Amino acid sequence: MAYWLFKSEPGAWSWDDQVKAGTAEWDGVRNYQADNNMKAMKIGDRGFFYHSVNAREIVGVVEIVREHYPDPTDAKGRFGMVDVKALMPVKSPVTLADIKAEPALSGMALVRQSRLSVCPVANEEWALICKMAGIEA
Repeated sequence: MAYWLFKSEPGAWSWDDQVKAGTAEWDGVRNYQADNNMKAMKIGDRGFFYHSVNAREIVGVVEIVREHYPDPTDAKGRFGMVDVKALMPVKSPVTLADIKAEPALSGMALVRQSRLSVCPVANEEWALICKMAGIEA
C-alpha cells in the first residue's frame, strides 16, 4: 500500500463535503507531477485529506477506490483523476506548523513542494502523522 496527501481549499471542497459525498472524484488537477502521482495510485492506497489556504491542516483519511482515468473537466484531455472514499476524520488535526516542527518530517513532499496539490507520503511519515493525529489508519 502507498500513501498520499490530497490538498483542497475548504471553500471549494472540504472534508465535510467529502464525508457527505462518501465517494467522489478528485478532479481538476492541472499539474503534471500531481497527475503523475495520481497515475501511480492503486485501489486500497490511502491518503490524508489536507485543508489548504488558511487552515493548513490534515483533517481526515481517504482511500483510493478507482484508479486514474480521464478527467472530463479537462477540455484538452491531458489530465486525469481518481475516486476517493472518506474513511475517517483525524482525532486531532495536524497543522502544517506541527509538521514543520517535527524534524523527522522535514523531507516530506508537503514541506519541500508546498504548491503540489497531490503528493506522496513515505511509510514512516504516514505512521508518524497518524500518531500525531491520534488515529490508526
